[in-house]
Amino acid sequence: MQMSYNRVSAEIVAELTSIVGPRNVVVDPDQLYCYSYDEATESKWQHLPEVAVKPENTQQVSRVMQLANRERIPVTPRGAGTGLAAGAVPFYGGIVLSLERMNKIIELDQANMFMVVEPGVTTAEVQRCAQEAGLFYAGDPCSADSSFIGGNIATNAGGNKAIRYGVTGQHVFGLEVVLANGEVLNLGGKIIKEVSGYNLIQLITGSEGTLGIITRIYLKLQPRPKFNGVIMAPFDSIPAAIQLVPKMITESGIVPTSIEFMDNVCIKAAERFLERQLMFNQAAAFVIIELDGNSEVQLMTEMEMLADQCYQNNALDVLVGDNASTRERIWKPRRVLAEALRVISPVYSMEDIVVPISQIPDTVLAINKLSAKYGIRIANFGHAGDGNIHTTLLKDNLTDQAWEEGKEKLLDELYREVYARGGKISGEHGIGAKRKDALARYVDPIALQTMKAIKKALDPNNILNPGKIFDLE
Repeated sequence: MQMSYNRVSAEIVAELTSIVGPRNVVVDPDQLYCYSYDEATESKWQHLPEVAVKPENTQQVSRVMQLANRERIPVTPRGAGTGLAAGAVPFYGGIVLSLERMNKIIELDQANMFMVVEPGVTTAEVQRCAQEAGLFYAGDPCSADSSFIGGNIATNAGGNKAIRYGVTGQHVFGLEVVLANGEVLNLGGKIIKEVSGYNLIQLITGSEGTLGIITRIYLKLQPRPKFNGVIMAPFDSIPAAIQLVPKMITESGIVPTSIEFMDNVCIKAAERFLERQLMFNQAAAFVIIELDGNSEVQLMTEMEMLADQCYQNNALDVLVGDNASTRERIWKPRRVLAEALRVISPVYSMEDIVVPISQIPDTVLAINKLSAKYGIRIANFGHAGDGNIHTTLLKDNLTDQAWEEGKEKLLDELYREVYARGGKISGEHGIGAKRKDALARYVDPIALQTMKAIKKALDPNNILNPGKIFDLE
């Protein structure tokens, strides 16, 4: 449906300029282009804003929202633009509110093991700052070097350590949020337990900028593990590789930090991107397992146990990374996959399905059957330890028509498979604009009705990131 909004006039631009200063208001179309897309690669997921503004503090964000709410102008909050669901794309034009200048680490409280940050700090910087203080921030999306912590929270990003440490939201204990009308909401803080009414922190977390704009974050840190090790096991069949995952979790009694999976399409893509030959590059799949702990003896014992499990499940070999250099060598092919797949197929559709871990083997087999049925090459990789698989459809040399028709039919069957197995269509990337039609088809209708009621209560003019997650009547 089409929403009705007012255009950004010269007078509005002048008022925005008075709020954030002339250097922080962008109106030139060439400069606006970089605010028109995220990492969803198809051209239909792009749209120019009318203006981009770059506030540097909460007060400026509040004044921008007061103006937009008064004039009924849509506002699209934006972090680093590394999302994969067109969640930061301004489909109704209006204002892109970029949080790139709000990039300060405000406080590192070692006594309470908390860090207070602004939303425009990269996740990697949060990790580095914690590490320098002898602490550990466990949130670890593979885009850590480029993604902003605010965007991680807006999508409740998962990442490769979620199996042991949980997703981003489990490390967020306080938020400052600017609402649609410009009011500033303060939630939580440096406290571990709180039951003081509804859990609004978790409501905002994962709401994709549709309920408020995050301007300050309280992150819980942990003691830094003293030892870390990585195992990489290649397999000559996908069933052997993927069946290892639920076995490892349920039978070993060990909770790894990560269990990652990548198939041969991904192996070849990473090899090409890195311009180096990978060991066992003909394998059907790699499984990467990471462990950490405070006892070197216990860590090595657990690594030996998991290596034995790999061999029992017909691994071709087990490669061990027990120092920084070998760990990085094992992890690098997995970390570059998003960029690597874009090289071999500039247009692709990276999905984000999640199923119970016991359903991973059958789900991957079903995906491969769909690939053969529709003639669309699929790369499978992801966070197998928590059931989150990034099923990535590659356009390759298909015509636009064949791609669109085949992709939509394949995805419809894929989503039906996922829901039949007790899964969901997104584990960490979010719904954005890309999956909102699918969400409307598969989500509990009462849940969707409840979400819409919350949105209408907090944003009655529907100006905050409209067209994302669902449409309002």
